[in-house]
Amino acid sequence: MSLDMSVSLQRAVFARLAGDAALGALVGGAIYDGLPAGPVPALYISLGPEELRDSSGPGWGGARIDFIISIFAAEAGFLTAKELAAAVQQALADGPLALEAGRLVGLDFLRASARRNGGGRRIDLRFRARVDYEQPLVE
Repeated sequence: MSLDMSVSLQRAVFARLAGDAALGALVGGAIYDGLPAGPVPALYISLGPEELRDSSGPGWGGARIDFIISIFAAEAGFLTAKELAAAVQQALADGPLALEAGRLVGLDFLRASARRNGGGRRIDLRFRARVDYEQPLVE
């Protein structure tokens, strides 16, 4: 089932970002799946939307998961947001992610888009993960 691999990938990505020292120095614990109630920090990371496509075949299972990680910065310039985006990209490139369900076959950075977001800035980083089951499926 592809959805369990999606859950596993999200947990692994969140754990990697939350445990990265460089990101911790920039945003502390301001890494969210869903924003907390009340005021949000001036600089934070948000796990965003994803698109999952099943890529199973006869006797094996897998999925392609495109996902977005967003950087939000309250300040008017892009520099701080870009520094944080670069740190996110590096954290995910630092080595393979261990998944609870399935196996990460590949994780690629696809593109980034930066834009004004009210008085602040937003950068969306798009990644593509390819995951499969570690063992063939039973027919």
